[in-house]
Amino acid sequence: MTQSTPDVLRTLAREYLPEGIAERWTGLLRPGLRLEQATGDDPVAGRLGGLPELPEDAPWPVWEGHGPLAFVASFDCAALPSGSLGMALPTDGTLAFFYFDGQLDDGHAVVAPDEPGTWAGARVLYVPAGAALVERAAPAGIRPYSEVPLTARVETTAPYPWHPVVYREFAPMPDDHPVWSEDFLEALSDHAGGTEHRIGGHANPVQDEVETEVARGALGSPPWNDPRIHDEALRWLLLAQIDTDDDVGMMWGDCGALYWLIRPEDLAARRFDRAMFTWQCG
Repeated sequence: MTQSTPDVLRTLAREYLPEGIAERWTGLLRPGLRLEQATGDDPVAGRLGGLPELPEDAPWPVWEGHGPLAFVASFDCAALPSGSLGMALPTDGTLAFFYFDGQLDDGHAVVAPDEPGTWAGARVLYVPAGAALVERAAPAGIRPYSEVPLTARVETTAPYPWHPVVYREFAPMPDDHPVWSEDFLEALSDHAGGTEHRIGGHANPVQDEVETEVARGALGSPPWNDPRIHDEALRWLLLAQIDTDDDVGMMWGDCGALYWLIRPEDLAARRFDRAMFTWQCG
């Protein structure tokens, strides 16, 4: 939802929420890394687009029956200020993100968390530090995105108002609960905006909470009212969010965003093949 400094978010909470509720709501804030175009002397922590550097013997990610994935972004884990995130990101090595973006089929094949047969259309590769890397040419039919270097800064993120952590904190929640008041939601919205690439923290969904989409897919797509979905959604962390970005030529549907999520135990064990993907657009 809203990304800002802790002081701004706490000020908004104190202004629009009753005292006890404001304190509990600010307890749901999470640190995240905002990724922005690096300029001047900004330290570079990663990049969007361009060509990936991978081990020479590593195959380019392919969705069987559909074709190769497009390279979206990579991050130098040693350059990310991730120590304040409270999640076990690698402290060295590289994370590379790939996605079947529709270049080869005009967008007919859709990668979705509730369709396991499509999961190969989005991948996260972790390349340990010390591996010999070579720049890899894009496969035939894949046009690389423009390369843009990224810098990372720590910021505080607030949960989407209907995020499972909000329900867990305040349940039972009547429709007129203060955290859903029009004035508070409008105040938060005024502090959101711009291109939002991020690692960690709370996701900024284009539609509804991405954690619930991923949780339902991980559970085998039971009915949406299955109570297990809520509990499972609480287990997933945002690994990366890649927004629509005109500077790179990235347009995900109608000004949408890509999201990769992962369970804490898989992150700690470097099981990035178990990360789950979803995307949303307006």
